[in-house]
Amino acid sequence: MSEPRTSPSIFTRGAVDLGALRPSAPASPAAGGGAPSSSPASGGGAPGGGPGGAPAGFSPGRASAAVIDVTEATFQAEVLERSLTTPVVIDFWAAWCEPCKQLSPVLEKLAVEGGGAWVLAKIDVDSNPRLAQMFRVQGIPMVFAVVGGQPVDAFSGVVPESQLRQWIGAVLKAGGVEVQAPTDPRLQAADDALMVGDLDAAEAAYKKILFESPADAAAEAGLAQVGLYRRAQGVDPARALADAAAEPDDIGKQLLAADIEVLGGEAEKAYKRLVDLIRRSTGDDKETVRKHLVSLFTVAGPDDPAVSAARRALASALF
Repeated sequence: MSEPRTSPSIFTRGAVDLGALRPSAPASPAAGGGAPSSSPASGGGAPGGGPGGAPAGFSPGRASAAVIDVTEATFQAEVLERSLTTPVVIDFWAAWCEPCKQLSPVLEKLAVEGGGAWVLAKIDVDSNPRLAQMFRVQGIPMVFAVVGGQPVDAFSGVVPESQLRQWIGAVLKAGGVEVQAPTDPRLQAADDALMVGDLDAAEAAYKKILFESPADAAAEAGLAQVGLYRRAQGVDPARALADAAAEPDDIGKQLLAADIEVLGGEAEKAYKRLVDLIRRSTGDDKETVRKHLVSLFTVAGPDDPAVSAARRALASALF
């Protein structure tokens, strides 16, 4: 997973004690342990008596059961107890927090898309300072995941939607939830362009995704496919394979033949062709073939069993 966290998880430092709060008790400034006098600020901002209503971009009166407003009084039931059966994501926000207006609507949208697989619990830090204090919230927006009554991860600040999807997917996995993640609309548009043969549009779309999410494996595979299709444009498959058979040590002809085999559903044959060529090659030629083979691995993706086997054969050929 490509983690959106901007700093090490506070859970690794033992900063949160979920048992320290008695949610059913009303907040009060108890002697020697009262709530902080001001709410956590983001980017140096301060509440400054901001409006009590939800800021622009939020969804007051939400109809979805996947997005709930949580207070100190309901925290035990809505977060801790609910997390025993359904992963809960906590969004600490405030009406005066501008970054919250960017992140919270995206979290709400993803929660609704999740169809109940997880629940978004929104906590207003101004109204619930003890909860913010308990979680050591020093800046907002700050997001926590709670699974099985225990926190499992956290991040702060605004992150791209693609990374949020990946992070939530990891939370669901930690909670033992098996769901089909919604398709990234950016990836869907790129794939559609590839399928209709608009390689320029597909290439631009995949590159944009990778600029925003460098570790997006699907976009990496899509971009590698664009390269594969470009190399095979206008090529007669039968002729390319015949030429490669006639000149087994011609690097260019062998690489093109491997491309044709991958496109024809014979990826394992293509991998073997190039691994054998690496064994016979030296210097720059060997490196050229290796890079080409790795690009074909990227088309298939790292989880393909044939790729795993071919990687072992490649390592043997190289070393």
